[in-house]
Formats: sequence, C-alpha cells, structure tokens
Amino acid sequence: MFKRLTIIFFLGFYAILCSAQQVRPSKSAEIYRELKTLKHLPKVLYLAAHPDDENTGLLSWLINEQNVETAYLSLTRGDGGQNLIGTEQGAALGLIRTHELLEARKLDGAQQFFTRAIDFGFSKNTNDTFKQWDADSITADVVWAIRKFRPDVIICRFPPTAAAGHGQHAASAVVAEKAFKLAGDKTAFPNQLNYVDVWQPKRLLWNTFRFGSVNTTAENQFKVTVGQYDAQLGMGYGELAGLSRSLHKSQGAGTQSVAGIRTEYFTHVFGEQAKTGLFDGLFKTWTAKGNGNIDSSLDKIISAFNFNNPETSLPALLVLRKEFMALKNANLKKDKIAALDKIILSCAGFMGEVVTNQAEAVAGDNYNFRLNLISRATNPVVLEKVKWLDQSENLNRKLSGDSLITIEHKIQIPDDAALTEPYWLAKPAKNAATFSVANDTLIGLPEAESLLNVLLTLKIGAEMFQVKLPLSFKKLDPVRGDVVEALRIVPALELKFTQPLYLVKENEDLRLSLNLKVNSNKQYNNGQLNLLYNGQRLGGADRVSVTAKDVTIDYIIPKAKLSEINSNRLQLDADYVVDGKTYNKKQVLIQYPHLPSLQYFAPATAILMKGEILAKVKKVGYIEGAGDFIPDFLRIAGIQVDVLKDEDFYGHADESGANGGGNKLSQYDAIVLGVRANNTEKKLGRWMPFLWTYVKAGGNLVMQYNTNQDATVNKLGMYDFSIANKRVTEENAELKFLKPGHKLLNFPNKITAEDFKGWVQERGAYFPDKWDSAYEALFEMHDTDEEPLQGSTLYAKYGKGNFIYTPLAFFRQLPAGNVGAARLFLNFLSAQQN
Repeated sequence: MFKRLTIIFFLGFYAILCSAQQVRPSKSAEIYRELKTLKHLPKVLYLAAHPDDENTGLLSWLINEQNVETAYLSLTRGDGGQNLIGTEQGAALGLIRTHELLEARKLDGAQQFFTRAIDFGFSKNTNDTFKQWDADSITADVVWAIRKFRPDVIICRFPPTAAAGHGQHAASAVVAEKAFKLAGDKTAFPNQLNYVDVWQPKRLLWNTFRFGSVNTTAENQFKVTVGQYDAQLGMGYGELAGLSRSLHKSQGAGTQSVAGIRTEYFTHVFGEQAKTGLFDGLFKTWTAKGNGNIDSSLDKIISAFNFNNPETSLPALLVLRKEFMALKNANLKKDKIAALDKIILSCAGFMGEVVTNQAEAVAGDNYNFRLNLISRATNPVVLEKVKWLDQSENLNRKLSGDSLITIEHKIQIPDDAALTEPYWLAKPAKNAATFSVANDTLIGLPEAESLLNVLLTLKIGAEMFQVKLPLSFKKLDPVRGDVVEALRIVPALELKFTQPLYLVKENEDLRLSLNLKVNSNKQYNNGQLNLLYNGQRLGGADRVSVTAKDVTIDYIIPKAKLSEINSNRLQLDADYVVDGKTYNKKQVLIQYPHLPSLQYFAPATAILMKGEILAKVKKVGYIEGAGDFIPDFLRIAGIQVDVLKDEDFYGHADESGANGGGNKLSQYDAIVLGVRANNTEKKLGRWMPFLWTYVKAGGNLVMQYNTNQDATVNKLGMYDFSIANKRVTEENAELKFLKPGHKLLNFPNKITAEDFKGWVQERGAYFPDKWDSAYEALFEMHDTDEEPLQGSTLYAKYGKGNFIYTPLAFFRQLPAGNVGAARLFLNFLSAQQN
C-alpha cells in the first residue's frame, strides 16, 4: 500500500473535499461560522459502516454549535443496500449513496471520507463480516484517514457487540479501536509515512443509542445536550439533521426535523477519558497553543463582522493570512490557510466558472469554453494570470464593480485524459468485498479532484491566491434553471448490447444486437467486431464500418457454437478493434433530480441464460414497488408486462366521462407485486380488495418481500401472516424441500437443489415468522448455526386462485442471470396454468 506519489496529496484533504464546479461565495452566516471554526483547533471524526448510519444531529451540533471541524468516515458506500428510487444495485447504488452523503454534508457542513470496503449485504456478526472484509486492509484505510484528517476525538456509532444490529456495524467499532491504537505507531503501515505523519487521537468514544426496543443509553454515561436553536440557521440542530438525513432518498430515509434540545450519550472506549467535555485535555484555542496573537486577531474580526458587507473584513483577514503563514506546524498551517483563503474569496464576493455547452467530451477534441468571473468587492480583485490546460496568459485585469467578465477560449482535451468515472470503479474490484484503487493516495476521498482545470492567479491586496476552476458543463433547464455539472470525458466510441440478458433454449441459435455509439467527430472504417466468451471468439464480423453516430448491428451465434459451452449461464463480451485501438466499454449514466449526473464505465457484456427456462404465462400485470429489474426480465422472456395503474382497477371512463366498465385484472395470467410495494405504493390499500377478488375468481397473485416500515396495508394476504426481520444472508445456504411434490416446484420447470446454486448476496430477507394454517411453506433454510426458517415462500389456495408470498431475493438473482432463480420465479407465475 502507498507506493505511488501523486500531486493530489499536496493539495490537501480539505481543498479536495471542497472542490466544486464553480467557486462561489458563501452566505454571510456561513462565513461567520467559518470564522468561528478558525478559532477552534480540535477535530472530530465520526465513524460507522454505511451511508445514513451517521448521527446527523450530533454532526450538526459539533459543526454549528461547537464550531469544530468534523468528518464522517463511512467504511462502505452502501453498495449492498436496497434502492427505493430505481433499479440500480451494487456499484451503481454505491455511487448514488456516495453522492447522497455529499449532498447531506453540504447541509450539515461535515466532511466525508470512505474506505475501500464494499458493502456486501447484511451480515449477522463480526465473524461473518471479516470472512468477507480483510480486516488489515480496512484497518489500514482507517489509519490513513486518521493520519490525514488528524482528529482529536473519534466517535463510533456502534459497539463491537450484537447490540450493533448488523455485523458490519459491529465491525466498524472493531476496526475503529484497532486504528485508534495504530495511528500513532510508526511501525504500523510505515509506507503511509512517506506522505503523512503518525497521529494519536486523544480519545475514542461510543455514541450510545436508543433504536426501537434496543436502548444502550444510561444516565451514568457521559452526556452532552444538543439540538439548540441557531438563529443564523433559523432552526435547531435537530431540525437541520432531519433535512440532512432525508437526502438519503434511495434508502427511503426521510426523517422528521425535530425541534428542541435532547441528550446524546457516550461511553468511553479507549484513550484519555472525558470528564467534563468532549475536548478535555486538548488545545482548544490558539492561545492555549501559544499563538494568542491569532486568537486576538480572530476575536476582532468576528466581533466587527458585517453581515451586510463582509468585504469590510478583508484587510484584517489578509493580515491574519500572514500570521498563518508564519506557523511552524506545517499540517496546521496548510489546513488553516486553505480555510482562510476560502473565507477571503467569499468576503470578496468572488465567483468563477469555466463552462461549455457540451455535457460530454472526448480526449483529443477541441471545445469552446467560457471563463466567467466576477468580484463584488469595492477594492478590486486582480486577475493576474490564467493558465489554460496547456498554455498561460498574463492579463493583469481588475475584477470590480460587480461586473461579470467573460473570456472565451478554445480548449483541447488532452489526448491522455482519463474517462470520467469514480476512482474506486476504474479498476475491477480485488474481490467481492474490497475495491481496487490504482492510486493509493486517493483512498478515503469521496471522489477524486478533477485533473482538467483552469488555474487562476488572483491578487487581493498584496496577497496572491491560486484558484482552480474545473472544466464544466452548463445549461439552462426549463424546470431547474441553471445546471452546472462536471464535464464528463467519454470514449470516442462506446459499445453495448441492446439488452443486458438473453435467454436461449437448448438447440436454438442466439439472436442478439450490438449498439455502437460514436462520440467523436470521426468515422471508423473496416474494423473488426468480436463476440467473445472466456476470451474465445464465438462470432462477430470483419470489415465493419461505423459512419453514423449511432449504429445497431444484429448477429446470430449458431446453436452449434453454444452447444460447445457446458454452462447454463455465461457472460458474453464484445469489442470493436479499429486503427489499432480496442473499444469495449459501455457508459452507465445515472441521473436523478437530487444528484448531479453520475457516470462510470463497464465492459460491454451481456449475460446469456441457456437451457430449459419455461414459462406458461403470456400476460402479467405488475404493481411497481422499489425499483427492480423483474419487469424487464419478464419482457426479455417473451412475456407481456403491463404496469398497473388506478384505471386498471376501477375501469375506464367512456367519452361522456362515465365508467366504461369493470376492472381488467381478469385478463392477466398472473399479477406480481414488486419488492416493497407495500412500502412505496400508497394506493395499494384501495387496490387490495380487487386483488383478492381477482385471486378468488381464479387469478394468480405473486407478492415479493415487504417490510413493516411505513406499510400501506396491514393485511397483505387473504390469510394472516406477520413479517419479521428474519433473513438468510448466506447466498449458498443449504435448504430443505418441505413439499418436493408441490406444483410450484414441478411445473413447468422441475426445481431441484441445483436451482439454488450460484445465488448472489443472500437467499432472502424479511421472512414471515407466523402464518395461518391455510399457507403451505415450501422450503426450510438457515444461516450457519442458526435456527431453520420456513418463511421464504408461502403458498395458499384462495377460491379458484393462488396466492404466493415470497421474500426470496429474486430482485438480486434475476439481474445476475441466475437460471435456477428464473426457473423458480416462472413456476410461481405459472401456478394457475397447471
């Protein structure tokens, strides 16, 4: 670890984390808080396992009331969670949750760090967790974060015991204590010391909690009062915390903004015990550290701060900058100058951006950019020099009078510019539980700083400042107004299959389509298109020319070729070779209103599911829940899928506006409820009686898993059952067939133990633990050393029809191309056809 040197290290943690597409002045209240934070020297690191694990109420209080630099270290990016807003899973969901955390941090003011750990899904204890995670590498990442950020106090959200409620939660406490003890040891991870110094925090605490029926707080624990009202925010810290936590939209983590004070509880874990306050025994102020002149300067600046005219603080701030420059502690000087420079630019009312009309760019191509600059200060800010990517220009131009200056310039994107994608996804993961990072000094960062920047040299008073402006895309959105995002570098040519999955029966040819998208202004002639399996060519074409921007090519892989492959699931790869270059990447673009546009690149692959995957249904109604892939899978399988809406239950109005007839549910061979439909579809309460009538008349209703959180309907089945937090997290857990002769296990596909091989992440979650005797349980399964569970699939006959409740994780298995899971799910849909 830590074998490569990069210039990013010299920029400093703070500067990188504060990077944005524009440099904009902070509001006066924010500047005032930043000034008060300059006075306080302690730092706090809050540590837990996942996005949304952090105590946002405590973070908000630490930053806004105590005015101390605070960061949240989430060991994972939440890749193994569930997604309530779309179909993204795995790495794509982790990318969404990373940026939801960054949006939350913009509100509460904390910084954000991560390790390389991958969230592989729910685990029940630390033993399970460390079978997946490499404890040493995760500990090294936490030590690196401690040495970089240099916190004085570390606070864990969870204990290392079963009270944590999740194996990864408990593991975060285990790793925190190990890292706390090692961060100050020069023999631990010595390669890191090429870049950072050892650092020993003062104390490690556990922030105890009351979650539901689990209460770990006690009156004899160390306590602080939080949640106070802040007039500059116009709300209490508990209210701010609710807004911050509610930005975890993919997790349905909307949280009440609760006014009023409350108590936070802590127990001592390691280090020097706190007696009267979190910061006992620390240098809290500059005076305590022997720099009383800085305290005196800051006191005067703060007391004289003019909220209506922050510019009046500039002369004193520039003098303070000279005092900071004289500090002997290099780390402290770097941190405080970065924070002070941000304040100075804000007080000068400086805004800068470098924008183009293009959202995407290709390395080597030229684009027109606009450099927009403005300063609102009466005493002018001077633009001394502009360094475009490959050339410099001396200007000596004054920015004053609140007047916008625009400089147009054509910029060529460097030929070696890297694709825009998260640094932790640029290389294949080391394994299912650890990301692979090409540049070790990036570890810990939420995202890498852009390497495509215009560098400004500004003069304010007699002081010189360097400001980086990343190349950006700007557009006017008719709903959102101005949208400014990172310029995204994309390949000159992208390649992808037109669908992610293909199903082919034995002794059939495979028909598929490939799409080639050209992003550059070039044409590509006489290239070779290859379809590959395990590096061997299954098919393709020679002398393929791509002269249009978007081309789709159809291919057939003969059954003779497929019959040579002894597997029912195979990954097909594609590439296009032309002019000595190989193109084999597809763009994954993620866009939601609450986030910037996100992208990463994946190999151009598709999953082929081969064999007897039979279905006896032709038309299915689907009630959408949290995003899942199952409707797409069913369409790929040749089944018509209609997403059901209100009018499907109540009938259609005729031209006069009167009801044109009854509901149309009877036309469906089966109706499926998407995952967590009872949590997300608020109309389900009035739809359920129609669904029961549909089943009673001979319909087939398949319901996937739900939770008890924010449930729309209390009674989901025709007969009672209760959902519990019971799950089988071992994806290869053995299972027992309780009714091997049952029709759901024999028609149209014969289900055997082979169909439960190759599952991913888990068997299922939120199994019922109690049910009416009218139900038949089909399977028994359990994790290692745990009691058997029989709630993974419940079947009941109701009237002439069938009702199936199954919390098995089909929403994970079908996108992964698991043939056995597909056969079983299609059996469930075909229950009424037998």
